[in-house]
Amino acid sequence: MKPVKRLSESPTIHPSSVVHSSELGVWTEIGPNTTIQESSFGDYSYTAGDAQIIYAEVGKFCSIASHVRINPGNHPMWRVTQHHATYRREQYDLGQDDTEFFEWRKEHKVTVGHDVWIGHGAIIMPGVTIGTGAVIGAGAVVTKDIPPYMIAVGIPAKPIRERFPRHMVEKLLNIQWWNWDRGMLEERFDTLNDLEKFIELYSEESECKGGS
Repeated sequence: MKPVKRLSESPTIHPSSVVHSSELGVWTEIGPNTTIQESSFGDYSYTAGDAQIIYAEVGKFCSIASHVRINPGNHPMWRVTQHHATYRREQYDLGQDDTEFFEWRKEHKVTVGHDVWIGHGAIIMPGVTIGTGAVIGAGAVVTKDIPPYMIAVGIPAKPIRERFPRHMVEKLLNIQWWNWDRGMLEERFDTLNDLEKFIELYSEESECKGGS
C-alpha cells in the first residue's frame, strides 16, 4: 500500500523545484520541476508539477495542475528587434542589462484569487487577474481578467458559465472561509462539502461582522 503523503505548516518543495525570492504559505506543496520566482503563493495552495510562476500573487487553496505557466515573459514588440539581446545585454557583451525593461515586466504581475483551479497546460498571460473561486480549463490561454467563480475555457479563454448563482457567489465572497484560522477550519471542515448548508450556517455570521 502506498504511504500517505504528509504535508505540514512548512512548505513541501520537491527537490527538483526552484523557489527564488518568493513567499510560500503554510501547508503548501510545490510539485516536481516547478519554478517560482518573485511571487507569493498562499496557504494550502499546490502545484502538481512542471509549473512556471513568475511575478505573480497566488491566493490560498489554489490548485495548479501540471504544465501551467503563470506570467510568461513579455518581449518588447515596440523595438526594432524584440530579441532579448536588447535587454539581456551582458550575455552578449553589449553593455549593462536593461533594468527598466525588467521593471516593466514586474509591473505586469498576475493576480490569482483564492480557491482557483487552473487546469493542465493553461497559460495565464501578464497583467491578468483571476477572481476567487474561478476555474480555468485545461489548455486555456487567459488574456483577460476572469471574474470570481467563473469557468473559462479556450484560446483565448472565454467565460462559459458561473459555478454558482450570483447570490451564492456574493455570500461566499462575504464569508471568506479561506481566511479562517486552522482551528476554525478543522471545526467546520465537514461543512465544506454542502454548499447550501454552508451558506446557511455562515452567511449570517459574515453579515454580522460586516456590520460591526
